[in-house]
Amino acid sequence: MNTPKILAFAGSTRKESFNKRLAKIALLAADSAGADTTFIDLHDYDMPLYSGDFIAEHGMPDGVIAFKEILKSHNGFFIASPEYNGSLTGTLKNAIDWATIKGEDEERMACWNGKIAGLVSASPGGLGGIRGLHHLRTILAGIGTFVLPNHLAVGNSTENLQNEKQITDEKLQLQLESLTHEMVRVIRALH
Repeated sequence: MNTPKILAFAGSTRKESFNKRLAKIALLAADSAGADTTFIDLHDYDMPLYSGDFIAEHGMPDGVIAFKEILKSHNGFFIASPEYNGSLTGTLKNAIDWATIKGEDEERMACWNGKIAGLVSASPGGLGGIRGLHHLRTILAGIGTFVLPNHLAVGNSTENLQNEKQITDEKLQLQLESLTHEMVRVIRALH
Protein backbone atom coordinates (compact mmCIF):
# COMPACT_ATOMS: atom_id res chain seq x y z
CA MET A 1 0.00 0.00 0.00
CA ASN A 2 1.41 3.35 -0.99
CA THR A 3 -1.07 5.82 0.47
CA PRO A 4 -2.79 5.02 3.77
CA LYS A 5 -6.28 6.48 4.10
CA ILE A 6 -6.77 8.10 7.50
CA LEU A 7 -10.01 9.53 8.85
CA ALA A 8 -10.22 11.90 11.82
CA PHE A 9 -13.17 12.97 13.91
CA ALA A 10 -13.90 14.23 17.38
CA GLY A 11 -16.28 12.85 19.95
CA SER A 12 -17.83 16.30 20.24
CA THR A 13 -20.45 18.09 18.18
CA ARG A 14 -19.68 21.55 19.63
CA LYS A 15 -18.78 24.03 16.88
CA GLU A 16 -15.68 25.40 18.62
CA SER A 17 -14.53 22.06 20.03
CA PHE A 18 -10.86 21.90 20.97
CA ASN A 19 -10.95 18.22 20.04
CA LYS A 20 -12.06 19.04 16.50
CA ARG A 21 -9.07 21.38 16.25
CA LEU A 22 -6.77 18.66 17.53
CA ALA A 23 -8.17 16.13 15.04
CA LYS A 24 -7.53 18.55 12.19
CA ILE A 25 -3.97 19.20 13.37
CA ALA A 26 -3.39 15.43 13.51
CA LEU A 27 -4.57 15.15 9.91
CA LEU A 28 -2.17 17.86 8.77
CA ALA A 29 0.67 15.87 10.31
CA ALA A 30 -0.59 12.61 8.74
CA ASP A 31 -0.91 14.35 5.39
CA SER A 32 2.71 15.50 5.60
CA ALA A 33 3.68 11.88 6.37
CA GLY A 34 2.12 10.77 3.07
CA ALA A 35 -1.42 9.80 4.04
CA ASP A 36 -4.66 10.56 2.22
CA THR A 37 -6.71 12.27 4.94
CA THR A 38 -10.35 13.09 5.63
CA PHE A 39 -12.00 14.99 8.47
CA ILE A 40 -15.64 14.48 9.39
CA ASP A 41 -17.85 16.13 11.98
CA LEU A 42 -20.20 13.78 13.85
CA HIS A 43 -22.70 16.66 13.90
CA ASP A 44 -23.25 16.02 10.18
CA TYR A 45 -24.40 12.41 10.76
CA ASP A 46 -27.90 12.01 12.17
CA MET A 47 -27.60 9.13 14.62
CA PRO A 48 -30.40 8.84 17.19
CA LEU A 49 -29.70 7.02 20.44
CA TYR A 50 -29.03 3.42 19.51
CA SER A 51 -31.96 1.07 19.97
CA GLY A 52 -32.72 -2.29 18.41
CA ASP A 53 -36.38 -1.30 18.47
CA PHE A 54 -35.57 1.77 16.36
CA ILE A 55 -33.94 -0.44 13.71
CA ALA A 56 -36.90 -2.86 13.73
CA GLU A 57 -39.34 0.00 13.26
CA HIS A 58 -37.41 2.40 10.99
CA GLY A 59 -34.43 0.51 9.62
CA MET A 60 -30.86 1.76 9.69
CA PRO A 61 -30.74 5.59 9.72
CA ASP A 62 -29.17 7.23 6.66
CA GLY A 63 -26.67 9.04 8.89
CA VAL A 64 -25.48 5.72 10.30
CA ILE A 65 -25.15 4.19 6.83
CA ALA A 66 -23.07 7.17 5.66
CA PHE A 67 -20.89 7.07 8.81
CA LYS A 68 -20.26 3.35 8.38
CA GLU A 69 -19.34 3.75 4.72
CA ILE A 70 -16.73 6.39 5.47
CA LEU A 71 -15.27 4.26 8.28
CA LYS A 72 -15.02 1.24 5.98
CA SER A 73 -13.29 3.27 3.27
CA HIS A 74 -10.36 4.23 5.54
CA ASN A 75 -7.49 2.18 6.96
CA GLY A 76 -7.20 4.08 10.20
CA PHE A 77 -8.72 6.71 12.44
CA PHE A 78 -7.54 9.56 14.61
CA ILE A 79 -10.18 9.96 17.25
CA ALA A 80 -10.06 13.11 19.37
CA SER A 81 -12.09 12.22 22.40
CA PRO A 82 -13.19 14.81 24.95
CA GLU A 83 -13.40 13.56 28.52
CA TYR A 84 -16.84 13.76 30.09
CA ASN A 85 -16.91 12.76 33.75
CA GLY A 86 -13.82 10.57 33.41
CA SER A 87 -14.90 8.76 30.25
CA LEU A 88 -15.72 9.28 26.58
CA THR A 89 -18.72 11.28 25.43
CA GLY A 90 -22.16 9.78 24.91
CA THR A 91 -22.02 11.10 21.34
CA LEU A 92 -18.89 9.11 20.56
CA LYS A 93 -20.09 5.95 22.30
CA ASN A 94 -23.40 6.13 20.42
CA ALA A 95 -21.59 6.51 17.07
CA ILE A 96 -19.34 3.53 17.85
CA ASP A 97 -22.34 1.43 18.90
CA TRP A 98 -24.24 2.21 15.69
CA ALA A 99 -21.19 1.37 13.57
CA THR A 100 -20.94 -2.10 15.15
CA ILE A 101 -24.35 -3.13 13.79
CA LYS A 102 -23.90 -5.55 10.90
CA GLY A 103 -25.53 -4.40 7.69
CA GLU A 104 -26.67 -6.58 4.81
CA ASP A 105 -23.79 -8.08 2.82
CA GLU A 106 -21.35 -6.79 5.42
CA GLU A 107 -18.85 -8.69 7.53
CA ARG A 108 -19.23 -8.48 11.28
CA MET A 109 -17.43 -5.40 12.69
CA ALA A 110 -16.55 -4.30 9.14
CA CYS A 111 -16.04 -0.70 10.30
CA TRP A 112 -13.60 -1.57 13.07
CA ASN A 113 -12.00 -4.98 12.62
CA GLY A 114 -8.40 -4.69 11.42
CA LYS A 115 -8.40 -0.89 11.47
CA ILE A 116 -5.71 1.17 13.20
CA ALA A 117 -6.63 3.89 15.69
CA GLY A 118 -4.65 6.76 17.14
CA LEU A 119 -6.19 8.36 20.20
CA VAL A 120 -5.83 11.99 21.19
CA SER A 121 -7.70 14.29 23.53
CA ALA A 122 -7.77 17.92 24.57
CA SER A 123 -9.07 19.72 27.60
CA PRO A 124 -8.68 23.12 29.24
CA GLY A 125 -7.57 21.25 32.38
CA GLY A 126 -4.07 20.02 33.11
CA LEU A 127 -4.68 16.32 32.34
CA GLY A 128 -5.88 17.00 28.80
CA GLY A 129 -8.73 14.48 28.92
CA ILE A 130 -6.48 11.45 29.32
CA ARG A 131 -8.82 9.51 31.64
CA GLY A 132 -11.39 9.07 28.88
CA LEU A 133 -8.81 7.64 26.46
CA HIS A 134 -8.39 4.51 28.58
CA HIS A 135 -12.10 3.69 28.26
CA LEU A 136 -12.05 4.40 24.51
CA ARG A 137 -8.99 2.17 24.06
CA THR A 138 -10.78 -0.72 25.80
CA ILE A 139 -13.91 -0.33 23.67
CA LEU A 140 -12.02 -0.16 20.36
CA ALA A 141 -9.76 -3.10 21.21
CA GLY A 142 -12.85 -5.13 22.07
CA ILE A 143 -14.29 -4.63 18.58
CA GLY A 144 -11.14 -5.58 16.70
CA THR A 145 -9.35 -2.25 16.25
CA PHE A 146 -5.60 -2.09 16.82
CA VAL A 147 -5.03 0.97 19.00
CA LEU A 148 -1.56 2.46 18.81
CA PRO A 149 0.18 2.07 22.17
CA ASN A 150 1.00 5.78 22.50
CA HIS A 151 -1.65 8.46 22.78
CA LEU A 152 -1.62 12.20 23.31
CA ALA A 153 -3.51 14.35 25.77
CA VAL A 154 -3.25 18.11 25.27
CA GLY A 155 -3.91 20.05 28.46
CA ASN A 156 -4.42 23.79 28.69
CA SER A 157 -6.18 23.64 25.32
CA THR A 158 -7.25 27.28 25.44
CA GLU A 159 -3.59 28.23 25.00
CA ASN A 160 -2.30 25.15 23.14
CA LEU A 161 -5.02 24.89 20.48
CA GLN A 162 -5.45 28.42 19.22
CA ASN A 163 -5.81 27.34 15.57
CA GLU A 164 -6.22 24.24 13.37
CA LYS A 165 -2.62 24.23 12.11
CA GLN A 166 -0.41 23.24 15.05
CA ILE A 167 -0.22 22.85 18.80
CA THR A 168 1.37 25.88 20.45
CA ASP A 169 3.51 23.73 22.77
CA GLU A 170 6.31 22.49 20.49
CA LYS A 171 6.92 19.34 22.55
CA LEU A 172 3.27 18.31 22.24
CA GLN A 173 3.32 19.10 18.51
CA LEU A 174 6.34 16.82 18.06
CA GLN A 175 4.59 14.06 20.01
CA LEU A 176 1.55 14.40 17.76
CA GLU A 177 3.72 14.24 14.64
CA SER A 178 5.43 11.13 16.01
CA LEU A 179 2.03 9.51 16.63
CA THR A 180 0.83 10.31 13.11
CA HIS A 181 4.03 8.97 11.54
CA GLU A 182 3.64 5.78 13.58
CA MET A 183 0.09 5.36 12.31
CA VAL A 184 1.18 5.77 8.69
CA ARG A 185 4.05 3.29 9.23
CA VAL A 186 1.81 0.67 10.87
CA ILE A 187 -0.88 0.94 8.18
CA ARG A 188 1.72 0.54 5.44
CA ALA A 189 3.20 -2.49 7.21
CA LEU A 190 -0.17 -4.20 7.68
CA HIS A 191 -1.85 -3.37 4.42
